[in-house]
Amino acid sequence: ASADVRVYGPTGFELLRTARVAVTPAHVWRVLVAPSRWWDGAHSYSGDARNLTLAPRAGGCFCERVPQTGATIEHGRVVFAQPNALLRLSAALGPLQAEAVTGTLSWTLRAVEGGTEITQSYAVGGYVRGGAERMAGPVDAVMTIQFNRLVAAAGR
Repeated sequence: ASADVRVYGPTGFELLRTARVAVTPAHVWRVLVAPSRWWDGAHSYSGDARNLTLAPRAGGCFCERVPQTGATIEHGRVVFAQPNALLRLSAALGPLQAEAVTGTLSWTLRAVEGGTEITQSYAVGGYVRGGAERMAGPVDAVMTIQFNRLVAAAGR
């Protein structure tokens, strides 16, 4: 996989990464829409990815429940879902949720010879106390972990 912090500044940043897997877009889609299979639970509120769900339709929730406390969290809202091709969320993930930002997280699946090219982009913009540029590196590190886990799970 290749990764890139494409742009960053005081009001936002863009992350982009791409990988190829030797499976069909339909297979990648089935894995993608089941975050409990690939999301790193260490980067969740409950500590357990099995508490994550994603409804792959416009308005659907990428949500988490925390059984220990009864809390529920909306990590993102689906704004575009085209099975086997594109999933886009409006999502200010992790520490960004407490800031005045909008995050757009997209996964594009493209059939290529021998499999599927997966592209993940995450564009974040708005007001971050202390400046968004300080968040680009840490957010990129976590999104790299998640992307690599998706690629590994899809490739199985």
